[in-house]
Amino acid sequence: MTNKISIKNDLSPEQHEGLFRTLKVRFEKNMKHHKDLEWINVQAKLEANTEKLWSLNGMEITGGEPDVVGYDEKTDEYIFYDCSVESPKGRRSVCYDHEALESRKEHKPEKNAIDMAAAMGIEILTEEQYRELQKLGNFDMKTSSWVKTPDNIRKLGGALFCDRRYDTVFVYHNGAESYYAARGFRGSLRI
Repeated sequence: MTNKISIKNDLSPEQHEGLFRTLKVRFEKNMKHHKDLEWINVQAKLEANTEKLWSLNGMEITGGEPDVVGYDEKTDEYIFYDCSVESPKGRRSVCYDHEALESRKEHKPEKNAIDMAAAMGIEILTEEQYRELQKLGNFDMKTSSWVKTPDNIRKLGGALFCDRRYDTVFVYHNGAESYYAARGFRGSLRI
């Protein structure tokens, strides 16, 4: 466990610099995602919470294109979501959770959404958060994304996913063990 933590938080100075540069460019390019927020304040928060950079880097390298989507005044935290146009490429073809993965007898996917999110130190988006994201643009027009599924649905073997079609956000259900090349998951991170 100790090795995992040291590896987890061990970004090189070049990786730090590259991530900051990428996040700043994205922040400035997408001001509609975070009206009235300033990069200098986000950067200060990131520099004070460097352990979270590993999670942001994980979001980035799996294709999530994380960006600031809000600021919580009560907790003094910036909120990042995966803002890639389609579900992150490095997180597709996954079933919903470990239980679903273990239930498959054959043709198992390599990973599952819930465990991947936990390993990255992020939370899978809820349906409400997914709908908030969709107010910022058109996401998942060709793909879909698992969302946090209520316990009562999950206990019955199901899981929820969302996408955007016909200028409308749809919420669907599937067996939690299902997986598709065009379905992944989006995450959130508070810093």
